Amino acid sequence: MENKIIIPLDLEYADAIHIAKILDPEICRLKVGSQLFTSSGPKIIKELHNLGFDIFLDLKFHDIPNTVYQAIKSAADQGVWMVNVHASGGSKMLEASYKALSGYPNPPLLIGVTVLTSISEESLKEVGLSNLQEQVLKLAGLAKDNGLDGVVCAASDISSIKSKFGEDFLTVTPGIRPVQSNLNDQNRVSTPLEAIKNGSDYLVIGRPITGSENPKDALEKIYKEIS
Repeated sequence: MENKIIIPLDLEYADAIHIAKILDPEICRLKVGSQLFTSSGPKIIKELHNLGFDIFLDLKFHDIPNTVYQAIKSAADQGVWMVNVHASGGSKMLEASYKALSGYPNPPLLIGVTVLTSISEESLKEVGLSNLQEQVLKLAGLAKDNGLDGVVCAASDISSIKSKFGEDFLTVTPGIRPVQSNLNDQNRVSTPLEAIKNGSDYLVIGRPITGSENPKDALEKIYKEIS
């Protein structure tokens, strides 16, 4: 089976390296987000690459087009497997992100964030938006129109996104929680198997693995479930 599990290392440097050494790069990839990258910088990417892992650099770039262009180029220069931007940055920013990867023989996958899985319908209203599903599809359309490879979305959004934008348009789904897991700060969640059945291409599964007593066993159990 293709390597579909992405594990976020939302940890400090020493803890991230410790967890990475326990996990198997044959059955998972790793995600470096704001906490780890801010504390550790590009060296963490190099260290995790040396351990054999593909890296999803999850910094959700959202800035003026030229700034995002340069940031995406920097990510590609580090050899990451996947990088993301906020689709709500608009067409000019997304187009700049796409252009930043031209000329790379093996560019990272470029993914747009639609609506965070921690956001509920009520939270969306606080920022002046009224329909979560419409917003997800609108932002997915922006990403598709500007050449991105896919989007980050909730598992409940996969079917409508695939139906509208095609099976090849990738869906990366956070908010994955095995049965009986703590929801933590997620609102729109799914079990690993439900997400796979819905058509998810990649599952982001964090605390159920990194917060477990035995991360290696927790990973292998989920891998077997979705296989």
